[in-house]
Amino acid sequence: MTDQTEGSVPRIRFKGFDAAWEPKKLGQIYTERNECGNDSLPMLSVSIHSGISNGELSTETLGKKVRRSEDKSLYKHVQSGDLVLNMMRAWQGALGVAKTEGMVSPAYLTAIPDHTVYPLFMDCGLRRPQIVAQMNKLSYGVTDFRKRLYWDSFVRVGIDMPSVPEQEKIAAYFSHLDAAISLHQLKHDKLLALKKSMRQRMFAYPNKNAPDLRFEGFSGGWEEVCIEDAMQNVANNSLSRANLTYSLGAAKNIHYGDILVKFGEVLDAQSEGIPLIASNSIVEKLVSSRLKDGDIVMADAAEDEAVGKCTELSNTGSQVVIAGLHTIALRPKMPFAPYFLGYYMNSEAFHMQLLPIMQGTKVLSISKTAIGRLVIRFPADEVEQRKIGSYFHNLDKLINGHATQMQKLNQIKATCLKEMFA
Repeated sequence: MTDQTEGSVPRIRFKGFDAAWEPKKLGQIYTERNECGNDSLPMLSVSIHSGISNGELSTETLGKKVRRSEDKSLYKHVQSGDLVLNMMRAWQGALGVAKTEGMVSPAYLTAIPDHTVYPLFMDCGLRRPQIVAQMNKLSYGVTDFRKRLYWDSFVRVGIDMPSVPEQEKIAAYFSHLDAAISLHQLKHDKLLALKKSMRQRMFAYPNKNAPDLRFEGFSGGWEEVCIEDAMQNVANNSLSRANLTYSLGAAKNIHYGDILVKFGEVLDAQSEGIPLIASNSIVEKLVSSRLKDGDIVMADAAEDEAVGKCTELSNTGSQVVIAGLHTIALRPKMPFAPYFLGYYMNSEAFHMQLLPIMQGTKVLSISKTAIGRLVIRFPADEVEQRKIGSYFHNLDKLINGHATQMQKLNQIKATCLKEMFA
């Protein structure tokens, strides 16, 4: 966007378009709509992240803030193509273009575009950081919580506008990108739901001798063994984040915070997401407690019931990996198939045993002694263990694949928002 009287041009354009974009104020291309809603119209809302909803909000979503029983004369009528903007959240990018007729909160601005605007172009054009920054600057209020972008400020927001045909091309491109992102998000979420369901059904709970769902060809009760009999403790360290780095270091250090927030049930030791111990002299003292494939590293403290979340180490090779601050490291003394323990010890079936041994108020913790008394339930046939571990590991690959694609597409979108607008 530019304030110059002469038009500007973006760096990237579709073939056939070369005219300069025209600087305008929103007040030149929008007129305010102030019409009352009615009971027959769906209630719409605007999100900072996804724009305006496409249909009626559920009663659960509406909650206490908006009730269908209230006087509808308070709400504003919007038509498809109208720009809808939350005055209280404009400085965060809470705006969108209506794709259906409906009504919105009186806290929203509603505006009708003129003939020089292809409405859907503004969905991406006005949500760019530099435009949102203008809205932030023009909003007024004592604090961010009280800031509002009123109509007299809205009309002063500047934006460079291309011809309607070019607007249509740009809008179609971003619509295609958003559709691809949404598709990966949908598949990602469905796989997460499947994983949660299978994790509840494929592991034996304390009151059962076998899980509800098994692979064909396997039957009979699962065995159980106390952790203190099946696993041995491996020493950890108490290094703080200040002792860690992501650049150079002779050993990787598994910090409890990363287990709680970042690591999954299985951790590839070659991952770049594991911080390094900065001091070689410290590494020399700790190298005797290096971890191996199949070792379990558990977070022994957390602010909630996530305490006890753990990860199974894999693909260590020659990499030195150490268990870090607030962790309990466990090494199997008996054979378990790869990945089985990582998924089982993060399942609801195992987590039920953790709840009674959690101690603390603001911060919950578990002790090595208490962990040792817990029970591992597992199929005696290592082939069944392997099938279970592989099933969940392959699910994670699919989930992570969709997450990676979403990340790439969002990066492309962010770049294009910079390069395809003047």
